[in-house]
Amino acid sequence: MDSYAKTRERLEHYFDRTASKTWERLTSDAPVSRIRQTVREGRDQMRAAMLARLPDDLSGRRVLDAGCGAGPMTLELVKKGAEVVACDISQSLLDVAKSRIPEKYHRQITFVAGDMLSDRLGSFDYVMAMDSLIHYKAADIAAALGRLAPRTRGKIVFTVAPKTPLLSVMHVTGKLFPRSDRSPRIIPHSEARIANALRKAGVKGHLRPVHRVARGFYISQAMELDP
Repeated sequence: MDSYAKTRERLEHYFDRTASKTWERLTSDAPVSRIRQTVREGRDQMRAAMLARLPDDLSGRRVLDAGCGAGPMTLELVKKGAEVVACDISQSLLDVAKSRIPEKYHRQITFVAGDMLSDRLGSFDYVMAMDSLIHYKAADIAAALGRLAPRTRGKIVFTVAPKTPLLSVMHVTGKLFPRSDRSPRIIPHSEARIANALRKAGVKGHLRPVHRVARGFYISQAMELDP
């Protein structure tokens, strides 16, 4: 997991120090540029699609929001009754999440700054990992799912960057965000590549694509693994 650890370190620096204000604004209702508006809308669509993969009533269910950021997924999960572990490598974004989520829901949430794969987080009924694995190589994604699967009773719903010509061009040119707050490289993957990496890692379970969102500069593929 050396590759995973190095990528995680770069992401921590980016989200917690370089671009925390950018992502705080992106995940708010504040006006943003046309490009970032498409990203905001795409993320909203993907979040809704991922939530639709879970039961409407999550009362008594423990859910990991892996890479929770400013907390929009966490908020929707607790509204459904879930007990949520909201984990992110950025303490800055966790602070935003705490301030945005109404205090009446805080008793249902455990906020954790750190590695979303940590065994110390315990076991879960479901895991939601929206755009928190998109910067990793296929082998690292498989290893991450291999860490989570044995501790997940239900499904793991996660996103990858799909391998499309447009996405490849966008990431080569690096024009998604200004240089000052550009995120670490996103790595596109095909379903076959992820499935092959899971086989090589010995991760058992049924992998299936469930939803794709293509909204301007936001392109993402949701998948689920039933361990």
